[in-house]
Amino acid sequence: MNILNKLKEERGAAVVEFAIVVPLLLLLLFGIIDFGVLIYDKAMLTNASREAARAGIVAGLSGEERLAQIEAAAQRYLYNDYPSNTGLMLITFAGTQSDPQISTSANLGALTFGDDLTVTVRYPFKFLIIPAFVTSIIDSDRTIEASTTMRVE
Repeated sequence: MNILNKLKEERGAAVVEFAIVVPLLLLLLFGIIDFGVLIYDKAMLTNASREAARAGIVAGLSGEERLAQIEAAAQRYLYNDYPSNTGLMLITFAGTQSDPQISTSANLGALTFGDDLTVTVRYPFKFLIIPAFVTSIIDSDRTIEASTTMRVE
């Protein structure tokens, strides 16, 4: 009988240990997911800004043509079914997805050979679970951005 009581006590201790460890493991798992999605979105924005800058540095374009080329190149990279723009390839945990913002740092009509063109792509990102625990460090709603600077050819 003494052995059976001891086994019951050990099972109870295992349940308590499990109840303490599981929330920490879930926090770690969701933290990995949150930051993995953040890194994926950042890589997508970086590549989109690079593609847009590459499309914008072509010589001989007017300001409107250059802007159209920049926006089209970024959207081709960020949307699954361009030109209808309904399949955004970025991930967020917000209820609705907003469109990325594409901006340039130069007067597109006045660019000549050797001038720099900087294209910046911004996207609002919302974390899934992390800010509930560390709100003083991380804001749950943050804008991630990527910029690329290239010389006009």
